Amino acid sequence: MKLLEIAHSRTGDKGDISNISVIAYDIRDYELLKEKVTEELVARVYKGYCHGTVTRYELPQIGALNFVLTSTLGGGVTRSLRLDTHGKCLCSYLLDVDI
Repeated sequence: MKLLEIAHSRTGDKGDISNISVIAYDIRDYELLKEKVTEELVARVYKGYCHGTVTRYELPQIGALNFVLTSTLGGGVTRSLRLDTHGKCLCSYLLDVDI
């Protein structure tokens, strides 16, 4: 199944850091998210974009995972020539992953 079948996502940015959340539609799917959506998986998905670290934060009370990716946005909004300088489209890559 695709991740997007059980979760949605939001992104944010601060300088060259991208923040990608994965939120279960149903809190009962949170344990599956924790098992399948690891730092290693996220690092593989964003290989070529993320040139720094991937750190996962768990938010069980709301059924969400939050990933912080350093050195990902080409220098940040004001310094990058990328079309999506804020990284708002990055969550689409992750939601398309088979879990």
